[in-house]
Amino acid sequence: MRMVLYQTLAALVIIIVFSAASVAGSDKVLIEDAWSRASIGTSRPGVAYMKIRNTGDVAVTLKGISTDVALKPQIHRTSTNNQGVSSMAQVGEIEIVPGETVTLEPGGLHAMLMGLQRIMKEGESFFMTLAFSDGGEVAVEIPILSIAARGPES
Repeated sequence: MRMVLYQTLAALVIIIVFSAASVAGSDKVLIEDAWSRASIGTSRPGVAYMKIRNTGDVAVTLKGISTDVALKPQIHRTSTNNQGVSSMAQVGEIEIVPGETVTLEPGGLHAMLMGLQRIMKEGESFFMTLAFSDGGEVAVEIPILSIAARGPES
C-alpha cells in the first residue's frame, strides 16, 4: 500500500513539473524602456515603444496588446522599399526566443494605437497589457514624452 502511495505521488510530481514547463514563458518576460509620444488630438493614431526581453529558457509568443487609451491597438512594422518609400503593416504573432529581446522602436516594430480615446498628454502615462500564447499577460505603465521625443533619454 505504501509503495502505491509513493508511486502515485511521484507520478503527480512529474505531471506537475512537466505541465508547468510547457506553459512557462510569459512570467519570464521583462518590459524595459517603455515610452510613448504625446498625440495631436485623438484623430491621429498614437504610438508606443519598448523592449520585450525573454529571460526564460523557452520561447514566448506575443499574440496581442490591449490598452484603454485606444480602441484598436496593434503591433505594426515600418518597412522601406528599394525606392525609399516607407509603409506600415500589422504583424501577427511575434516569437521571442530565450535570451533575446524584441525592440519596438521608431522606424521598425511599434505599438500603433488607433482610435485614441483621449489625448495623450506629455507627462502623463497609460497602461498596456501584452498577451502571450501561454495565456499569460504582462502589464506595463508607459510614460508619455513630448511629441518630438526620440526615446526615453531625449
